[in-house]
Amino acid sequence: MEILELESFLPYRLYRLADAVSREFSRIYKDRHGLTRPEWRTLAGLGQHGTMTATALGEQSAMHKTKVSRAVAELERRRWLTRTPDEKDRRVEHLTLTKAGLAAYREMVPLAKEFERELLERLGAEERAAIVSGVAALEAKLTVVEILHGFDRRRNQIAIAAGNAPRP
Repeated sequence: MEILELESFLPYRLYRLADAVSREFSRIYKDRHGLTRPEWRTLAGLGQHGTMTATALGEQSAMHKTKVSRAVAELERRRWLTRTPDEKDRRVEHLTLTKAGLAAYREMVPLAKEFERELLERLGAEERAAIVSGVAALEAKLTVVEILHGFDRRRNQIAIAAGNAPRP
């Protein structure tokens, strides 16, 4: 029987590394504002993009819709964001940071950039270049796969709606 050593399995190592980095960074926004990871990701997404829907936030941050919903509710409770119903589809809400939310975001941006700089300074110049280009290459390859799978899912949904069996 073949055994998989998780400690050397790249997807597992990437997950563990991402989680460790995220936990380390979370101390900063938790100490400053008492934010959870989903709340920080929501604040950061809206700070970067201005106005977004909850669906777009979930896609951008790779968060499940229930986490997005809870984060949005908490940031709204703090009066850091507002919801505006879509004029054409009342089921959709556009989320925007308030002045207080934008102030918190603007306070966090230099702290986030400093964290990233200090994280990368732990590596030598060649290691920094390698990790930046390696991550970018993996993201590009996986994005192509996601786009193709998304196309296949959409094609199958259309086929089912038309009464045709989906192709494998």
